[in-house]
Amino acid sequence: MSYMNENPYQAYTPFGDVAALANESERAAFIRRTYTHLAGAIAAFVLIETLIFTLVPDETLRGLIGTMVTGWNWLIVLGAFMVVSWIAQSWAASATSLSTQYLGLSLYVVAESIIFVPLLYVANHFAPDTIPSAGLLTMVIFGGLTAVVFFTRADFSFLRMYLWLGGLAALGAIVCGIVFQLDFFGVIFSLAMVGLAGGYVLYYTSNVLHHYRLDQHVSAALALFAAVALLFWYILRILMALKGRD
Repeated sequence: MSYMNENPYQAYTPFGDVAALANESERAAFIRRTYTHLAGAIAAFVLIETLIFTLVPDETLRGLIGTMVTGWNWLIVLGAFMVVSWIAQSWAASATSLSTQYLGLSLYVVAESIIFVPLLYVANHFAPDTIPSAGLLTMVIFGGLTAVVFFTRADFSFLRMYLWLGGLAALGAIVCGIVFQLDFFGVIFSLAMVGLAGGYVLYYTSNVLHHYRLDQHVSAALALFAAVALLFWYILRILMALKGRD
């Protein structure tokens, strides 16, 4: 889960071959590598979560989650996640070392896996059917938005500032909610966050077509994975909230 990633802040370097200006075979190979790495990141996330919930005893897991989300601890966890995310994104954007890029992507996937544990634990115990439903709905929405970009060839880079402001506002609302114990996390807020995540999907997907360099497939996959994770997080929250009303 991430609201502000590498690309909303960082302009693309003018050096290197931009995929959009490469020949058709090179451009197709770049896109294929990007989405292959995205699929690998999602698969790794699922595997890590499966191992956590399979190998860690429930009592131990419950204690760890209680420590993570109690009081100000959750704010500390979110702060640590943002720092680790920034480091991971910087590594993934490395132009000098492919191994550093993979290390950045791996670090980000692990960080997302850890921060998702409390939400998935609650969902798994009280509404387990919402997890696969949220996963399927996330893929459908992601696929639909991706198709819009690929078929229209539209450049959504103009969304950059709006997404940055939206992410900043969302982060502020979450911090205020934690500090002042305010309820910003209802269905309406989650729907707004799904809209923000959808904007990130459009933005990053159009960057794949128009702005990334041929050597930035790992960085592009990380950005897309961050958007998918954010989308999944809030879709799952919505389904859990609706399930609780049944």
